[in-house]
Amino acid sequence: MKIARIFAHRVELPLVEGTYRWNNGNSVSVFDSTVVGVETDSGLIGYGEVCPLGPCYLPAYADGVRCGLRELAPHLLGADPLQLTKLNVQMDSVLNGHPYVKTAIDIACWDLLGKATGLPVCTLMGGRYGESVRLYRAITQLPPDEMASNVAKYRDEGYTRFQLKVGGDADTDIARIHAAREILAPSDRLVADANTGWTQHEAMRVVNGVRDLDVYIEQPCLTYQECLAVRQNTTLPFALDENIDSLAMLMRANRDLAMDIVNIKISKFGGLTKAKQARDLCVSLGIAMTIEDSWGGDITTAAIAHLAHSTPEPMRFTSTDFNSYNTVCNATGAPRRENGFMKASEAPGLGVTPIVDAIGPVVWEVSNCSKPCSNSHAKTDGMAMPEPHINSVTQSV
Repeated sequence: MKIARIFAHRVELPLVEGTYRWNNGNSVSVFDSTVVGVETDSGLIGYGEVCPLGPCYLPAYADGVRCGLRELAPHLLGADPLQLTKLNVQMDSVLNGHPYVKTAIDIACWDLLGKATGLPVCTLMGGRYGESVRLYRAITQLPPDEMASNVAKYRDEGYTRFQLKVGGDADTDIARIHAAREILAPSDRLVADANTGWTQHEAMRVVNGVRDLDVYIEQPCLTYQECLAVRQNTTLPFALDENIDSLAMLMRANRDLAMDIVNIKISKFGGLTKAKQARDLCVSLGIAMTIEDSWGGDITTAAIAHLAHSTPEPMRFTSTDFNSYNTVCNATGAPRRENGFMKASEAPGLGVTPIVDAIGPVVWEVSNCSKPCSNSHAKTDGMAMPEPHINSVTQSV
């Protein structure tokens, strides 16, 4: 089985709540997601999705996915999509860094592997643990009373894990955390996620201001060293996210006792293959995890579900269902939240089928077919790649 064609769709994902806000005034109202298809010479197609959280969260941005694909994808034609480790080595040799660009291709190849073997990705990644995966709800940054009201609303919908978006004014954040914690049951979990938004001294004020509460502190500061300093001066449970973007950083943080929980975001590592490596290392080290991604729709949610459901339950702190945040459904077969939980599909691959009307036309593709491998509805602008083995490249800007 060889890769014969790689193509991309641009999908807008408006939000149910209208706007998603986090630290320092950052906000998004419509997410720009890229759905990637990898087609083989046998006609089998796997799908992946990647959606950066705007351009200021991680070193990633939506248009960068499509630009990166133009650099990367032509070199993957003819490769075996089922040899996932080998494919990742090839991607890294062609494009240094930019893990988010590689993410949707890697996910699509896991989807292909599942379809080729007749097995769900969850099974291929180690097996299914438990009946379902517990979810958290991210609470967009608002005044304290409004955030507490949103916590109460989503608790009524079955959520028992809440990620409070803080990282603003320290006094306001202390009030936000107190207001949210007051309405929760003792068994509920509250995470105060600053998304790197506090300076070190502000973070210390906040952790001291909520030291008597049952709350987790997540990624308080921009740098690892600042976060470590805060960690060493609080007894509250501590989570790291943005700083943990490689196995090397994960091992360093474990050595420094820098966290109790780590967030494994699929696109931060470059796809399911490397996210699974990080997950398996955490399992071996005894570090609990939140399994998620930066954002996405139904295909991303399916990938999250398979990685999470194949994670041993004691190491699985929580996960997320991004498709419930969006007004647009871009695939059928994706997990749907039920009372604060979701399940990975038992169908082969990711178990999802893109909805043609939702994902729209192909905006970019590359193939080694003498004619289109399948109907793409792509708009051509006459651009041609110099590699002689590439017969068609189309792009819509």
